[in-house]
Amino acid sequence: MTQTLLIRNAHCIATLDPAAPALAQEQRDASILVQDNCIAAIGPASELPQSADTVIDARGHLVTPGLVNTHHHMYQSLTRAIPAVQNAELFAWLRGLYPIWSGLTPEMVRVSTQVAMAELLLGGCTTSSDHLYIYPNGVRLEDSIEAADAIGMRFVACRGSMSVGRSQGGLPPDSVVEDEAFILKDSQRLIEAHHDRSHGAMVQIALAPCSPFSVSQDLMRESAALARSAGVRLHTHLAENDHDIAYSREKFNCTPAQYAQDLGWLGDDVWHAHCVKLDDEGISLFAATRTGVAHCPCSNMRLASGIAPIRRMLDAGVPVGLGVDGCASNDAAHMVNEARQAMLLARVGRALAPPGRDAQGRPVYGCDHGPAEMTARDVLALATRGGAQVLGRKDIGHLAVGMCADLALFDLNTIGFAGGAVHDPVGALALCASPQAAYTVVNGRVVVHQGRLQTVELAPLVTRHNTLAQVLAA
Repeated sequence: MTQTLLIRNAHCIATLDPAAPALAQEQRDASILVQDNCIAAIGPASELPQSADTVIDARGHLVTPGLVNTHHHMYQSLTRAIPAVQNAELFAWLRGLYPIWSGLTPEMVRVSTQVAMAELLLGGCTTSSDHLYIYPNGVRLEDSIEAADAIGMRFVACRGSMSVGRSQGGLPPDSVVEDEAFILKDSQRLIEAHHDRSHGAMVQIALAPCSPFSVSQDLMRESAALARSAGVRLHTHLAENDHDIAYSREKFNCTPAQYAQDLGWLGDDVWHAHCVKLDDEGISLFAATRTGVAHCPCSNMRLASGIAPIRRMLDAGVPVGLGVDGCASNDAAHMVNEARQAMLLARVGRALAPPGRDAQGRPVYGCDHGPAEMTARDVLALATRGGAQVLGRKDIGHLAVGMCADLALFDLNTIGFAGGAVHDPVGALALCASPQAAYTVVNGRVVVHQGRLQTVELAPLVTRHNTLAQVLAA
């Protein structure tokens, strides 16, 4: 029997639909009708039904597509704000945390995944990938998948891996790496058991060897071959900071982009996290092959990795989405805030760029585009349809008839929107203080209702999570 949901009388609906006429992309006094899992109609409230099985009164609310998070390490919520690595750059940060993460258990992964997903859902994020690349003490990717199913989040579960330990010239200790034959066998098993190729899939699998400094070139090539034979996507870290560049040049005698090209890791079925240090040649390679990037501005700032050249990537045609990255390198998981930081960082990054030259050859300092280098609507597009493109999803990321019913509603009558929403409710979402969602709808299901998570009891979850965090750190 068909179930209906009506989002009625919204102050503004930002569809972010690139195929829609400009006037239809931001509709005032409008409603959305959902039938089962998909959007059935969007339009003026007076022209849509006034009743449904479930009705949300959206007066005074902004409605957007559900936000899409393209890069995360959810288990890391157990190690937020660890004092020893609060002021470390990437490699020192990893060396400090690998020994702690070696104590992870299946329960720790399940609980931390739900904590991370709860935080995302409460912020209006409906789809997230997660890169789990460490599997000690019986941990399996199913621990994350089961957590996502219970909490109600659309999920891309990345089967990460590390196979090159310190004794072989890698960064991680030997105790946390896996045998490559087992990695490939387990990857095949996970694809067969859990990957859903259908419209509206709630669980998909991606293969994700961790990084150039933790896996072999053979594993990268064989993972790419396996993924393409099975029709799943590929994900890894690339060009994150100067040490990452130096490692690639020392070990492989090439840049990270050349490393990816040599191993078959370019293409519209691949997305790389960070790419802070992607050079002009790399940007051209990514654009020509439609290789995606997960931009993680808060993590890049936290670890002092640098400012990714996102505007240059977008102008060249590189698909870009946003990622909150690991809870221990952000240390938050709020996609609206990530969009805001992406906007601000792009603007200041342009101002800090080396000077150009005018027609007379004189140096011109500062930004070419000024504050318009990255607009509020630019970053909201990255947080929604950009993320969907990077994850290879055509059924999420914008609002249109037939799309999955993934929605976020923000209350414009809260203090953070005061003044801003009356001028521009869409722009205010990125420019003003980053709000929590009033409602989050995933696949037609109301998962957050009036700011409260509906699927999992938060208080006991957080209590158990904090106990496990103390056990792990000890």
